[in-house]
Amino acid sequence: MPRIMAIDYGGKRTGIAVTDPLQIIATGLTTIESKELIPFLKKYLAAEQVERIIIGDPRNWDDSETHATPLVAAAIKEIQKNFPQLPIEKVDERYTSVMAKQTMLQSGLKKKARQNKALVDEIAATILLQEWLGRIS
Repeated sequence: MPRIMAIDYGGKRTGIAVTDPLQIIATGLTTIESKELIPFLKKYLAAEQVERIIIGDPRNWDDSETHATPLVAAAIKEIQKNFPQLPIEKVDERYTSVMAKQTMLQSGLKKKARQNKALVDEIAATILLQEWLGRIS
């Protein structure tokens, strides 16, 4: 089976997670500079089968757009332009970064490791994907 990929897109960095081939477990893959997203996807998709991309939809508590919402919309358009055959699904990403930081704290990571914003983004993408998997099963 092909994998499912989650993207936690940000202005500077983008966290990426994928499922195992059986689509059971979400695992953090990497964090890249956001401007490198399309080249990264081209390389990854040439090596791995992905059936769908889940991308975090940044919203405020009242469901209004955040400063990052237009950035994500632009990223989605760029992904669709380069990979028109690949379905993209926006999912609510509220609190994923907070949950990622909490996960890091609970797992016993040292303070310096918890300050690694790239790791926070990768964990946030993993949480996003694992929650999505939980909803569809």
